[in-house]
Amino acid sequence: MAMLTVRNLPDDVHRALRVQAALHGRSTEAEVREILAIAVKPDSRIRLGDALSALGRKIGLANKDFDVFNQVRDKTPAEPLRFE
Repeated sequence: MAMLTVRNLPDDVHRALRVQAALHGRSTEAEVREILAIAVKPDSRIRLGDALSALGRKIGLANKDFDVFNQVRDKTPAEPLRFE
């Protein structure tokens, strides 16, 4: 895991972080991690897997619709690359 050092943090900001962490039952460090995670990875971002799943439900795809892929899929083992 990466480490991050924040220098020159004003005392009032540090104090507010400690208070907020205590209210949430976390350490100050854990509180900062949560704040950063929320800031850079909001829940409202589009997740590809969720979007594809929703699209499949919307158009009514079922497992039987994918059986055709198993029927036509080439099952011969892949040959390793040769650098000759």
